[in-house]
Amino acid sequence: MHIKAFISVLVLSFISLAASAGGGHSHASKPISQEHAETIATKVVQRIADKGKIDASWKPVKAVSVEQKRFGVQKEWVVVFNNDKVSDESKRKLYVFLSLGGQYLGANYTGE
Repeated sequence: MHIKAFISVLVLSFISLAASAGGGHSHASKPISQEHAETIATKVVQRIADKGKIDASWKPVKAVSVEQKRFGVQKEWVVVFNNDKVSDESKRKLYVFLSLGGQYLGANYTGE
């Protein structure tokens, strides 16, 4: 009877370890180039402008900088756009965040 209990505990431990491994490791894709990050971010700006989340005047704006920045333990691409046509000065600079693999993570006017 003790062998059945031992095997049950062993199986449950293995299932628990397998389940917890899913969230703790990364399937990160290969890092993209600076140029590719700029291309993706430009398409993101156009898409969110089309959806009305930002003013349509952002659609033709070109990136002014593209760089990798560290946020906590993770690095991301940060692509910055400037739009002087926006009347609200606090919303003239748009930051687009991408994973190093090129996945869109978010955009804001603060850069944080």
